[in-house]
Amino acid sequence: MKKTVLSLLFLLVTGFAVQAQKANYCIIDSRYILEKIDDYKDAQSKLDNLSKTWQDEIDTKMAEVDKMYKGYQAERPMLSDEMRKRREDEIVVKEKSAKDLQKQRFGYEGDLFKKRQEFVKPIQDRVFNAVQKMASQRAFDMVLDKAGGVTLFYADPKLDRSDDVLKILGINK
Repeated sequence: MKKTVLSLLFLLVTGFAVQAQKANYCIIDSRYILEKIDDYKDAQSKLDNLSKTWQDEIDTKMAEVDKMYKGYQAERPMLSDEMRKRREDEIVVKEKSAKDLQKQRFGYEGDLFKKRQEFVKPIQDRVFNAVQKMASQRAFDMVLDKAGGVTLFYADPKLDRSDDVLKILGINK
């Protein structure tokens, strides 16, 4: 019984090893592909401009808070307790408003995230579909992306099929 189980286990492991050797795979560089797409460059430029505009707006609000605080610090000794409390509250409200705006613009699922989804996601979907098409046409079992979180210590350049994906997208080097 023990020999039978060991024999079956050996055959199973051997079968998986043989199957793994038959795997057909390639490597792409999605960063390289995206940088070759003009629409992606335009989308990145739009996002950069929006980000800068929004950051300038936030910086202006924070500068106003800083100016209010410095003015308060200079006048504090001359203010009554009631006036101090009112000025401190004004500063806190203004600062909270600036931080709320920052969160609205740059926070998780904020305006920048939504704009990135609007501008970049359709382009990424096109690349994903092109990769899927190439993989199915050439019978690849696996496609690795060296631009993402995958760490490759060595990749034979002949395995890189990024240019093939660009051809499917209709983009020349």
